[in-house]
Amino acid sequence: MRVATWNINSVGARLPRLLEWLEGSAPDVLCLQELKCAADAFPYEAVRELGYETEAHGDGRWNGVAILSKVGITDVVRGLDAGPAYEDVQEPRAISATCGPVRVWSVYVPNGREVGHAHYQYKLDWLAALKTAVADDAAGERPFAVLGDFNVAPTDRDVWDIKLFDGATHVSAAERTALAELEKTGLTEVMPRALKYDVPFTFWDYRELGFQKNKGMRIDLVLGNAGFTGAVTDAYADREARRGKGTSDHAPVVVDLDL
Repeated sequence: MRVATWNINSVGARLPRLLEWLEGSAPDVLCLQELKCAADAFPYEAVRELGYETEAHGDGRWNGVAILSKVGITDVVRGLDAGPAYEDVQEPRAISATCGPVRVWSVYVPNGREVGHAHYQYKLDWLAALKTAVADDAAGERPFAVLGDFNVAPTDRDVWDIKLFDGATHVSAAERTALAELEKTGLTEVMPRALKYDVPFTFWDYRELGFQKNKGMRIDLVLGNAGFTGAVTDAYADREARRGKGTSDHAPVVVDLDL
C-alpha cells in the first residue's frame, strides 16, 4: 500500500501536475494541504477519473485539506474538536478518514509567522489540540498516521543553514517541543531516505533559485503509530515533483507499506 502527503499550494493552479503525479506514482491514499479552494470547488471529477474518491475541507481561502483514496474512504472527520480559532475563524486545517486498513489525518499546521506573534501562539495551541484529537488512534492497534505540512523542522539539519534561522519560526524550541509532545501519543516519524542530498528536504522557496541551490527545509512529515511504522518498506521525498514549471513549492512525501 502506498500513502503520500503533498502541500499542493493551490489545487486549481497545480491540477495538471497533480494528475500527472497521481498517474505516475499511483498512491493508494494521498493527503493534500493548502488547497486554496472551497470544498465544493475541488476538482472531484478529474481525480475520480483516475480512480480516487475525495473528501475535502476548505473555505476558499489559503488553507484547505483533503484526502484522496483508491481503497475506500469512511468515518470522515473535519476539523479538530475544541481546536483554536484565529481572528474568530475556525480554519480548515485538518481532516481524517479511514482508507482501507489505515486511518489517516491530513494536517496543515499554522505557519506561526513570527516568534511572539499571535499566530505563533495559535500554532502552538493548534498543535496541542491536534495531540488531543489523535491520541486514541495513535495508541490503538490499527495502522494510523498523521501526515502533512507541519511547518516545523524537527532538527537543525532539516534547514539548509540553521544560522539564518536564529530567532525564527519553524525551528524554535517551543514548536519542536509541541511536535515532541504530539509524538508522545504513540507516534514516530517515518524518516524518508535521501535520494540525492544528505537531507530529504520537502520545501524550497520559489525565490532566489531556492530549489536549484537546494536551500530547502524538511517540514512535511509523516508520523505513524506502531501498526503503521512497523509496516513501512520504503519512504522518500519526491524531488522530481518539485522540478520544472507550474509546480508546488513542496515535494510529496511517499511511504510504502506492507499490510
